[in-house]
Amino acid sequence: MERDPLQRDDTPEPSEVLDALSDDAATSIIAALDEPKTASQVSEECDIPLSTTYRKLDTLAEVDLLEESTEIRRDGQHTTRYTVAFDEITVSVTDDNELVVEMSRPERPADERLADLWSRVREET
Repeated sequence: MERDPLQRDDTPEPSEVLDALSDDAATSIIAALDEPKTASQVSEECDIPLSTTYRKLDTLAEVDLLEESTEIRRDGQHTTRYTVAFDEITVSVTDDNELVVEMSRPERPADERLADLWSRVREET
């Protein structure tokens, strides 16, 4: 299921972010996403079973570490591509000893934002 980046909560719970990043498969996936890729491409590149790849991609997207976009094809076979949705993550402790996660996000070019918007419009019509 594609998540709407416009409705993204920019402050996921620190425990959720740390849990999502807590294993080698998740960090391998993030490292492999130097450009938008499909789950199959990520699975092959990281040598992770496809079912595990989908699970990890879903978990990372749920805490806003990845963005999903849908590539519309003329043949009707739509493809979801994944990209890293952050430039930097900082975990810190407040004066009250609470963990805080801050993420800096890349600025997306206007043409990409417009293409995403058109993809959503086409899906709804």
